[in-house]
Amino acid sequence: MIAVYYAPTPNGVKIPIALEELGAPYRLVPVNLGREEQKRPDFLALNPNGRIPVIVDPDGPGGEPVSVFESGAILLYLADKFGGLMPADPRERIRALEYLFFQVGGVGPMFGQAGWFMRQPERITVGIERYQTESRRLTAVLETRLQEARWLAGESFSVADIAHFGWLRVADYAGVRLEPYPAVQDWLQRIASRPAVQRALHPVHAA
Repeated sequence: MIAVYYAPTPNGVKIPIALEELGAPYRLVPVNLGREEQKRPDFLALNPNGRIPVIVDPDGPGGEPVSVFESGAILLYLADKFGGLMPADPRERIRALEYLFFQVGGVGPMFGQAGWFMRQPERITVGIERYQTESRRLTAVLETRLQEARWLAGESFSVADIAHFGWLRVADYAGVRLEPYPAVQDWLQRIASRPAVQRALHPVHAA
């Protein structure tokens, strides 16, 4: 059974959602970020970057245990292992990869920085404006895509949708209001209503 080192953050929720969608057995190993458990030596042995999520698959390549860190890498590992959440159509697969990396390299870091600057005791206006503006621009890119396609890859729900959902569902953390982005709002509602997503967001698998 795959162990998921987890906290209910925008990045953390991606992995239980993927596993629920894939119908794969897993258990959650809660990591208390406030106590900096992610900085302890046993955790750093799994992820030297000291961040969640991390998975440990006891049945990795060659039947040997393997740990995987970075949410994008984990999503691709799980999609490959269990044969789901990546479109069979080659063009849709390309779109899924594009938007997965769009989230990893753009939406996640920009939303995260915007939220961090907004919550500092000393207001740093240039930082807030820089990251909020970029967060809204990236959301507009998603809006354009979702006005033309049901899912980010096209007709197939994929790892790209899961990756973005974790951050867009808490867009207000970055000071992004979703009223100007109706296609994004509709997409969020469709994802949130999926039974697998509901199960992942209300976990009962904790170790």
